Amino acid sequence: MQTRSTLQGFTLFELIVTIGLATLVLTLGLPSFGGMIANHRLRVEVNALFHAIHLARKESIVRRRVVTLCPTRDGFACERDLDWSSGWIMFVNRDRNGDSQRDPDEPILQHFAVDSATRIVANRMSFSLRSTELRATNGTFIFCDRGQRAAPRALIISYTGRPRVSRTDRRGRAYECPD
Repeated sequence: MQTRSTLQGFTLFELIVTIGLATLVLTLGLPSFGGMIANHRLRVEVNALFHAIHLARKESIVRRRVVTLCPTRDGFACERDLDWSSGWIMFVNRDRNGDSQRDPDEPILQHFAVDSATRIVANRMSFSLRSTELRATNGTFIFCDRGQRAAPRALIISYTGRPRVSRTDRRGRAYECPD
């Protein structure tokens, strides 16, 4: 009596069909995965600045000093620019100067570098939060994905220094990334 050994494996047709299906799934899934990653990156950047505003409010109350946030490229000096894409610093503004430039003797409380895939534009060159006497600097940050895979969102700071996140302006229109 002869026994036939049974070979285990795939036929060429089954292999081609499987590779074709895998290619189709990856082709349909990768663009949405890229959008998901872009949304996550924007969320991380918005949350970092959101929490920095809260920290600045708290520090201004605890220290009874003006605490200022401003854009920076080197992590030490403020840039006179509305583009915050390189990063920002938070410092105690001891001399309370109106132009919000950091002096060498003013301590830096926090430095944050922004992800290169994100662009941040504000309508102010700096934001100062005060403990009790005067109101905070109000304004808006717009966060954009440089690859345009995620919808822009805004971080809006009120006169009291309270931040909130929004995807639409007061008229209900979606924010657009400035050129």
